Amino acid sequence: MNASPPMPLTPGLAASAVPVAASIRHLPVNLFASVMGLSGLAIAWRLAHQAFAAPAFIGEAVGALAVAVFVLMAAGYLVKLARHPHAVSAEFQHPVGGNFFGTIAISLLLLSSLIEPYAASAAHALWTVGALGAFALAFIAVSRLLKGQLDAPLVMPAWLLSGVATLDIAVTGRDMPMAWAPEMTLVAGALGAMLAPVLFVMIVSRLVHREPLAPAVTPSLMMLVAPFEVGFLAYTNLVGGVDRFAAVLFYFGLFLFLVIAPKVFRPGIAFSPAWWGISFPMAALASAALKYAHHAGGAALQGLAMVLLAILSGALAVLFLRTVRLVASGQLFR
Repeated sequence: MNASPPMPLTPGLAASAVPVAASIRHLPVNLFASVMGLSGLAIAWRLAHQAFAAPAFIGEAVGALAVAVFVLMAAGYLVKLARHPHAVSAEFQHPVGGNFFGTIAISLLLLSSLIEPYAASAAHALWTVGALGAFALAFIAVSRLLKGQLDAPLVMPAWLLSGVATLDIAVTGRDMPMAWAPEMTLVAGALGAMLAPVLFVMIVSRLVHREPLAPAVTPSLMMLVAPFEVGFLAYTNLVGGVDRFAAVLFYFGLFLFLVIAPKVFRPGIAFSPAWWGISFPMAALASAALKYAHHAGGAALQGLAMVLLAILSGALAVLFLRTVRLVASGQLFR
């Protein structure tokens, strides 16, 4: 799941075997997934407040943290772009790592929802930029796929980011007041509804017929949950409510989470920024569960939603603390 895997310096000698000086050039674009995860957590807590009277300050505090992390990440990556444009270009051109630029577009879309109650104009601008970025990345991703001759081992769960990004336009665009926004959300829903399932099938086929994912990228399996839970949120926004098809999306995403979680949360997988890839799919699952429980009612569904929210909160707290340790030790930049 790392955005720019180390390349051998000489035959038989891996780059990881050579001491590497700390540098901003090693800041991975996939760390923008931390903004996605924290923003998703904040939105989930807002839903919990609206549906079940959970404390409001939790969602707002996590939202402020998400904004702060985005500012720091954006500043750091802009410095990387200015000082090491070749490294950024290499990430963007990589058949796997290039998909992680979708985390920037998704972060902008989610942040627009967080800041809208406080700064509506800024939120509308962020959403517009995020939506245009998501469309552009979807176009680039499909264009690359249609070139052909792509090696099967490069088919990775990270590919789903281009489809999920367009679905997030529909998730976050419901309240956008611009005259053209409703049509843009319909276009985004159409792209996501077609693109995400195609990519999902390709990835599952690779997982079934090829060698298992390496331990370092195993956490990215959680991304398989995202098309269904983000799809639930996008669909319910587009049609204006929860229906049986929405329930099918939610329950299948929940089933995938139960299947994938034991494969991801097991000993022996070292921590890296790649672990943030679990955060947004889990946040989408928690938000979908809260929204569905509020619609369907019942103590079992409400309890399930709160359990998923608690698991998400605990997982992101661990990820955040581990990432702070990486930053403080300088390991993140090596």
